[in-house]
Amino acid sequence: MTAPRIYLGPQDSAAVAEAVTSSGGILGPIETADAVVWTAGPDNFPSNLPDSVRWVQLSSAGVEAWIDAGIVDDRRVWTSAAGAYARTVASHTIMLLLAGVRGLPAQLAATSWRKDEFDPLVGTLDGATVAIVGCGGIGRALIPFLHAAGADVLAVTRSGVPVAGAVDTLPADRTGEAWTRADHVVIAAPATSATAHLVDAAALDKLGPRSWVVNVARGSLIDTEAATKALQDNRIGGLALDVTDPEPLPDGHPLWSLPNAIITPHIANPASGLSSALAKHIGRNVEKFTAGDELDARIDLSRGY
Repeated sequence: MTAPRIYLGPQDSAAVAEAVTSSGGILGPIETADAVVWTAGPDNFPSNLPDSVRWVQLSSAGVEAWIDAGIVDDRRVWTSAAGAYARTVASHTIMLLLAGVRGLPAQLAATSWRKDEFDPLVGTLDGATVAIVGCGGIGRALIPFLHAAGADVLAVTRSGVPVAGAVDTLPADRTGEAWTRADHVVIAAPATSATAHLVDAAALDKLGPRSWVVNVARGSLIDTEAATKALQDNRIGGLALDVTDPEPLPDGHPLWSLPNAIITPHIANPASGLSSALAKHIGRNVEKFTAGDELDARIDLSRGY
């Protein structure tokens, strides 16, 4: 196939531009572009794309804002950055889970030697079962970390097709089984109408008193009020959130001060690594677009991601 003409906008990224050209693309104006690589949010996206544009690559893994704004259409192929940042987010996830299970928050806050108090509270992932709800790119990147810590993995995916490295894989309509079968839960599913408040009071009640719930997906997947109450009542071990609902989490919210809560401000995918990870993802898709192959992370409007 002839080298595709690609418009890169609106933010200039040397790494992304290099990825486009080194993968066979030709940078050019949007008026004659075969594809658009968009490196910002939906606010300033062109209202009318030329008919020549057959593919649009977005820079975010989550695309609910794009879909809600009515920008993503069915006239061309749209791809997200899902999977591009998987290893970085997975490393943050294992850090959160280990910090919780090992009782790190309370120990960091301590100002005196309290071994007798903390020792009984410190757990281990060795021999534990961790459910990954939404076991896509992030979940698959997390599995080796969990295996290294001695944990088994229970995967939950939309289809239920077996995930390599998981002892069992459940389809989405059997998610409820995960709450009783797992010692800890990682939430990595997309934000859709079907996943809103996926972790609600009923789900939390099925978990154990030492279970930790880690959310690196979107805040809307957890019922914040129900989760806060479960923590206050010590019905679960703890909650580790890189995303919250609402986001940002307001000053003075109880989760900031609860000893069994860990909050990080949506930094599982830090800005320092965004450009290089996105560039690799885009480079692979440019090569596939040129060859006429199926693109990675294609957005499905019917699914909402």
